[in-house]
Amino acid sequence: MDFGFTETQTMLREQLARFFRERYDFDTRQKMLAREGGRDPAVWKAFAEELGILGAGFPESLGGLGGGAVEHMVIMEELGRAIAIEPYLDTCVIGGHALLAASGPLAESLVPGIIAGDVIMAFAWAEPKSRYNPARIATRASADGAGWTLDGHKAVVLAAPWATHWLVTARTSGSPGDRDGVSLFLVEAGVPGVTRRDYPTVDGIMASELYFERSRVGPHALLGREGEALPLVEELLDRAAAATCAEAAGTMRRLHELTLDYAKQRVQFGQPISRFQVIQHRLVDMLMEVEQAVSMAYQATLRLDLPAPERARAVSQAKAKIAKGARFLGQAAVQTHGGIGITNELAAGHYFKRLTMLESRYGDQDHHLARLEALMMAEAA
Repeated sequence: MDFGFTETQTMLREQLARFFRERYDFDTRQKMLAREGGRDPAVWKAFAEELGILGAGFPESLGGLGGGAVEHMVIMEELGRAIAIEPYLDTCVIGGHALLAASGPLAESLVPGIIAGDVIMAFAWAEPKSRYNPARIATRASADGAGWTLDGHKAVVLAAPWATHWLVTARTSGSPGDRDGVSLFLVEAGVPGVTRRDYPTVDGIMASELYFERSRVGPHALLGREGEALPLVEELLDRAAAATCAEAAGTMRRLHELTLDYAKQRVQFGQPISRFQVIQHRLVDMLMEVEQAVSMAYQATLRLDLPAPERARAVSQAKAKIAKGARFLGQAAVQTHGGIGITNELAAGHYFKRLTMLESRYGDQDHHLARLEALMMAEAA
């Protein structure tokens, strides 16, 4: 299997890496977090107009660059290195694939807006009691004339405060936990009947609690067939988890670099601590986790187009391994830095926070190990 990148993919990585070095350093990121809304919209516009990366995963027929999951992986890895707060995952990876799966007029009308930086999407799938299970939802969608009425509560909806559209899962039939009866809706932000409570997560990304109370949407809000959306939702979550693995790999690599630089500068007993054998062993162990994370992210990404059981197995293997490695590397980095490693003034502490959040985003280690067990038992049966 060829793990080499094409010239276009390499240029994409270098272009984005240069942008982050020149215009998105740690101090700039801190200033953006302090702004109202927790971000600088000009950065997203630069992604669209200067870099052109928002179209990387869309077909040329819709104005994109004709790429796919590998291009998303390259971009997410660089976003991880910069611990960027931009909604690329929710908009281009999740929202983009949902629109392409729906195809037709909806994709033709919204994808150009995503590529231009005018459309931002958020994925409202989790609920307080769902525990990573997209079928365990209580939000209801009831037929209302020609449209639908939504009632329910969606939790920790990342990027929702910035979004122009929300992808919302809701039950049109059945009970929480049933595989049948789950539908997917595209809801414009600001629709009447929605209460939004915004807050920053530990790693700086803005999220919301969304409360739907008799929120009415039109007939075209339904994506796909009524009650049959769960396979697509599971695919979206797998693609999101694979992209999160790539982001974690980039974050881990940069945190290892920061820790290595610190070890070379920190002097104790008259010499840099990088000369101490125990620190050298720790740094090597950290590097091993980085390289394994990169390999597992590649494996998950390259299997996203396989049948659902094979895709799910590859994604869960990667997510479980990277979640464990991210925890080890983050803790090792903090131990090497000492108390300063968790302060707001030092970049390493913010990388540690991001890794802590990525461990559980789209399924923690326990969840994915349990899913792997279920998949293996089903295969053996």
